[in-house]
Amino acid sequence: MIETAFLVAAILLLVNVIFCLYRAAVGPTPGDRVVAINMITSKTIAVMALVSFMYHEELFLDVAITYTLIGYTATICVAKYLELKRL
Repeated sequence: MIETAFLVAAILLLVNVIFCLYRAAVGPTPGDRVVAINMITSKTIAVMALVSFMYHEELFLDVAITYTLIGYTATICVAKYLELKRL
């Protein structure tokens, strides 16, 4: 029963990623695109955590933590570039 709930949650998060992809592609400003990509990163991390719990595999959590660090660093770099026009 709990696995079904996690599966439904993961599917809903992945559907929400589709809407974020649309915002990242069409976003009127570069800031909107950065926020959309950051939301995609966050939702991907949540899906990785759900899959890790469903399959009782800790490796997915390690990958999620690494992906979190990369996503955070990339967001900060892009925001700095948009503000200062240089890194």
